[in-house]
Amino acid sequence: MNSSTRMPWVDTAKGLSIILVVMMYSAYNTGEYTGGVGFLHYVIGFATPFRMPEFFLISGLFLSQVIDRPWRRYIDRRVVHYLYFYVLWAIISIGLKIGIYSRDLDGMLHDLAMAVVQPYGVLWFIYMLAVFGLVARILRELRVPHWAVIPVASGLQMWAPHPDSYALEQFAAYFVFFYLGFVIAPLVFRLVAWMQERPALAVAGLVAWAIVNGLLVYSPGYSVQPVGTQMGLAAWPPLHLVLAVAGALALCVAGGFLSKFAAMEWLRWLGEHSLVVYVAFTIPMSLFRGAALASGLLTDTGMLSLAVLIVSVVSPVALYFMVKLTGFGNFLFERPAWAHIDRTNAGQVSKGVAQPAREAA
Repeated sequence: MNSSTRMPWVDTAKGLSIILVVMMYSAYNTGEYTGGVGFLHYVIGFATPFRMPEFFLISGLFLSQVIDRPWRRYIDRRVVHYLYFYVLWAIISIGLKIGIYSRDLDGMLHDLAMAVVQPYGVLWFIYMLAVFGLVARILRELRVPHWAVIPVASGLQMWAPHPDSYALEQFAAYFVFFYLGFVIAPLVFRLVAWMQERPALAVAGLVAWAIVNGLLVYSPGYSVQPVGTQMGLAAWPPLHLVLAVAGALALCVAGGFLSKFAAMEWLRWLGEHSLVVYVAFTIPMSLFRGAALASGLLTDTGMLSLAVLIVSVVSPVALYFMVKLTGFGNFLFERPAWAHIDRTNAGQVSKGVAQPAREAA
């Protein structure tokens, strides 16, 4: 899906999503080192039911437009595209963290090998997008009906197994949302379009949803900890699934509402380039958090978490613009011709139309 055919509300919703994802890692990473809980922990606690489900549901919205393409083209755009950025940034992250910082060559080689079968660190999201795209296509080829896939995928999500394989664990937890995005895409598009024409109703609906979601998350039994949130009633698996879908739809509606404002263009841009932030935010996050704590100038968990969040979002964007300005390092955010298996795409890249680190379509 190129820039000329992108839907602004989708990118705005993805912008909200990437901020929530980075916020979670910023708050919990900071809390781990300070041992405290800040105000962002409560924001993340509120978003726990839908934070990642929304990202996967949106990733499935345009699958129907590409799922019947020839196998080679589909695999190139929906599998190889993500694997390229996963492999590249896994090598960079492991090399810097284990190879250079810890000076552990054996550990680095071990982690690189394990990253093939076990999604590495925060990059698991990109790894799973490739897996989900492949599984969805196989199910399509086998003509497995939606009414059979959705109950099984929902059952896996509610069961929440913890096998030895992290990939299988994440597949069970999130495939249902990716597949639902694929199946209910027409309904989502109609809902957002309808709500965009009724902004007052959209705001009222979002307020009502936020109240219900917040009450269920912060009901008796909840616990906000430095590196996690234990939900109250919302932790009950069937209710958790319902809240995840409701929250995903709510963020889509919020994206539709906010996309109408010119002042939110930055959020739309961020969503369009969400993978740029996702692949590169952990390095500046760790460096800034460590430097801030070492300096002693910023020790409050809440304010430090906020500062880490801002730096973690802005730094990848700054790097992206530096790459664009200098022309050096394009491979960090654009898949080069040699990383394509479809000749049509490779031909486009060779002519300068590279496929950037945004969601493939």
